[in-house]
Amino acid sequence: MGSRRGIASQIDDLKIRLKEVKELKTSYKLDDIPCQHSSVDPRLSALFVEEAHLVGIDGPRDDLANWMLEDKNGSTKDRKVLSIVGFGGLGKTTLAKEVYRKIRGDFHCHAFVSFSQKPNVKKIMKDLIFQLPCKQDFKEGIDTWDETICIGKLNELLQYRRYLIVIDDIWSIPAWNAIKYAFPENDFSSRIIATTRIVDVARSCSLDGNGRMYEMEALSDLQSETLFFKRIFGSEDRCPDVLKKVSNKLLKKCGGLPLAIISISSLLASKPVVKDEWERVRRSISSALDKGRSLDGMNSILSLSYNDLSPNLKTCLLYLSIYPEDCVIERDILVRRWIAEGFISEERGQSKQEVAENHFYELINRSMVQPVKVGYDGKARACQVHDMMLELIISKSVENNFISLVGHGQTDLAKRDGLIRRLSVQHIDQELACILANEDLRHIRSLTVIASSCIKQLPRLVRFEALRVLEFQDCKNLHEYDTNGLDKLFQLKYLSFRGTDMSKLPSGIVRLYNLETLDLRNTHIEELPTGIIQLVKLKHLLIARYIKDDPYGDTKIPKGIGNMKNLQVISGFNIVKSSLGAVEELGNLTSLKELYLQMDGKGSQEYKRHEEMLLSSICKLGTYKLQSLWIVSDDSTPIQFLDSWCPLPYNLQTFLTETSYYLPKMPKWIVPALGSLEYLDINLIEATEEDLRILGEMPALLCLSITFRTVQKERLTVQGAAFPCLKEFNLIRTPRCASAIYLTFEEGALPKLEKLELPLFVSAAEAHGFYLGLAHLPCLRNAQVTLCNDAETSSEGTSAAAAAIRNEANSHPNHPRLFIRDRTTDWYYNPDEEENHTDEEES
Repeated sequence: MGSRRGIASQIDDLKIRLKEVKELKTSYKLDDIPCQHSSVDPRLSALFVEEAHLVGIDGPRDDLANWMLEDKNGSTKDRKVLSIVGFGGLGKTTLAKEVYRKIRGDFHCHAFVSFSQKPNVKKIMKDLIFQLPCKQDFKEGIDTWDETICIGKLNELLQYRRYLIVIDDIWSIPAWNAIKYAFPENDFSSRIIATTRIVDVARSCSLDGNGRMYEMEALSDLQSETLFFKRIFGSEDRCPDVLKKVSNKLLKKCGGLPLAIISISSLLASKPVVKDEWERVRRSISSALDKGRSLDGMNSILSLSYNDLSPNLKTCLLYLSIYPEDCVIERDILVRRWIAEGFISEERGQSKQEVAENHFYELINRSMVQPVKVGYDGKARACQVHDMMLELIISKSVENNFISLVGHGQTDLAKRDGLIRRLSVQHIDQELACILANEDLRHIRSLTVIASSCIKQLPRLVRFEALRVLEFQDCKNLHEYDTNGLDKLFQLKYLSFRGTDMSKLPSGIVRLYNLETLDLRNTHIEELPTGIIQLVKLKHLLIARYIKDDPYGDTKIPKGIGNMKNLQVISGFNIVKSSLGAVEELGNLTSLKELYLQMDGKGSQEYKRHEEMLLSSICKLGTYKLQSLWIVSDDSTPIQFLDSWCPLPYNLQTFLTETSYYLPKMPKWIVPALGSLEYLDINLIEATEEDLRILGEMPALLCLSITFRTVQKERLTVQGAAFPCLKEFNLIRTPRCASAIYLTFEEGALPKLEKLELPLFVSAAEAHGFYLGLAHLPCLRNAQVTLCNDAETSSEGTSAAAAAIRNEANSHPNHPRLFIRDRTTDWYYNPDEEENHTDEEES
C-alpha cells in the first residue's frame, strides 16, 4: 500500500507540474523565446566598476570636494550641508558617491544611506548606526528602539566626531526635518551631503548651517557622445561614420540625461551595428525629450528598453517590483525565487541556475538594473533598480496583473478575472487586513512580507493554498503570526524566514516535500526538526547568522542528512555541536557545491574526533562537485588538519578561513595544479617568498588575502610573471600582535592587479628608499598602505615613507586612489594634501 501511495503522490506531482508549465507557456509566450547564453558585457566596467571615470563627473566632483574641505583647519569649524538637486536620471547619486569616496578619508567616521518617497526613518537611523564605528554594547537592544530613541542615539554617537553623512534622494521638507536633529552641529567641521529632485527641499537642507545648493547640469554634446559611444563600442572614436548622423539625433532626444543615454546605448549595444536598426530605435522614441527634459520623455526611453526585452526577461524584470525602493536585491536570492516561480527552464545543456544567472547579468548589461557589490571577478552579487525604472515596472506589473502591492500608502491589488497572482506586503494595518480578508487568496503563487511590524494582521496561511514562494524578510514580530497550516502548502518550493525573530520552526515544515530552498539566516534557530531529512528535494539549506558580513553557525547537523542528495548549498552548521555520525554523512552529499561551517573547540579531545571525521568528509566532497569551502571560528581552534586534504579538490574555486588560528605553513594541497581556484583567504604565521612563488603560479587565482602575524625584516619580492590573473591582493597584518612586512613588485608581476592592500614595515623599507614598485602594476586602481613601525622608526621616517608612496602613486599613469595610514598613531595621510589627521580609536 505504501508503494502505491508513493506512486500516486508522484503522479499528483507530475499533474501539478504539467499544469504549471502550461500556464507559464500561455502567460509568458515561452515558445517564442530564443535560446541564448548571456555573460557580463565587459564594456560595463567603464560605467559601473570604476565610476570615477564616468563622463562629466571629474569637474563637479573636485569642485564640491574642495568646498567640503574648506576651513577644516581654520577658525570656523561649523557643520556644512551640501544639497545636490536635479531631474531624475541626471546623475545626482553618482556625483554624491564620488564626492563621498574622494573625501571620506578626512573624517573620523562616514556613512551613506538612501531615502525613498515614503521613508522609514527608524530603519534609516539604524542603518547609519550600523555603518558607524561604536562599541558593541552601544547597540544593545537596538531592535526595540523607536524613532525618537534612534535619532537620539545617532546624535550621541556623532557628538564628538568629525563625520561625513550622505543622505540620498530626499523627497520632502518634512522628511529632512524628521532626521536633521540626528546630526549635531558639533564644531568638528562635519559635513552632510543630501540629494533631491526638488529645489525647495534642496534649499531647506542647505539653509541648515553653512550650506550650498548645487544644481546638476545635463551633459554637454561632447560628453554625451563620449558616454554613448563608450558604452556601445568601448571607445568614443570607434563609431562608423555612417552612424554619426543618427547618433546625433538619438543623443538630442536624450537631452544630456546620463540615465537616458546609458539606457539607449545599452539597447543598441545588444543589436547589430546597422544604420536601419538605429533609425528604427530613433523613430520609436517619443519626441517628448525634444521639447526639454521631462518625466514623460524619460519614461518613453525606459519603456523602449523594456519593450525590447524578450518575454522571459520582461517577466524576470517585472518580478523586481515586489521589492521596495532603494532595496539591495541579492542575486542568489533572486535567482532562487525566479526558479521557484517557474520562470526558468534548462537551455542547451545549461542548468536552471546558470540560465537564471545569465538573465540577471543580461538585465545589468541592458542597464535595466544597476549592479551592486561587484566582486573580484567583475560580477555583481546584487542589484538595485533606479527609482524611475521601478515606477515603470510597478505600473507594468499592475497593468498586467503580475504583482499586487500592499503597504505604506500604496495598495495596488492588481486583478484580472478577480484573481491576485503575487502579493508583496511592505506594511499591513487593520484597514489593509480587512481589504485582504475579503479577497480570494487561493490563486496567489508568491507572498512576500518585508519588514512588517504588524504581521499578526496578515490572513492565515491556509488561505494561500497555491503558494510556490513564501518569504518573511526582517519581520521582527513574526512570533505574533499564526503559522499553522504551513504544511498545507504542498506546492511550496521557496521558504524564507530570513532576518526574523523565529526561534523554532513550525512542525509542519517537514511535510513540505517539494521545498527546494529553506532560508533561516539571521534567525534564532539552533536546532532543526528531525524530520527535516524527509525534504529530499531541498537544494539550499541556509542557517548562518551574519555579523559584518561574516557567517557564524550554532546549528546542529541533522542526523540522516546524507539522504538529502540534492543539497547544493549548506551554511551555518556547527561541527563540534553535531554528532560524529552527522559529520560523517556530509561526505555522502554528492551534489554539494558550497559549504560554510563553524569550527570551535580549541583542540579538545571531542574536537579531535570531529576534526578527523570532517577531514574524511571534506576529502570525499572534494572528489565530487565542491566549489566553495568557508570555515569560520570565533576562537583560535586549530585547522591544521586541512593540510592532509587528499586527493586534490580540482573543482574548488573558493577557499576561505575566518579564524584566529594561523597555519604554520602553506597547506600542501594548495598547488598550481588547482586550475579552478579563484579566491583564497588564509591565515599564515609568516608569508615567505616560496609561498608567493607557488601562489603566483596558480593559473585562475583572481583574489588573494593572506593574514600574517610575525615581523618579517627581510624584503620580499613578487617575481616577474607571477600572478597572471590576480585582480585583488590583500596582505594583512593581524591586529592583535606586532606584525609587519616589506614587499615589492618586479616588472611583469601582477599584470591585471586592480586593488592592493599592503602593510609596509617602515624600518625595513627605509634602506631601499621606501620603494614598492607600484609602477610595475599597470592596472592598479586602488591601493591601501598601512605604515607599521617599531622602536627604531622615527616620525620623520614615517612621514618620508608616506611621501615616497604618494609620489609613486602620483607618477602612476592610472593615478590610483591611495589611502595611507600610520598604524602606531592612527594618523591618516590624505593623498591629495600634505596635512594628516588622527582618528578616534574604534572599539
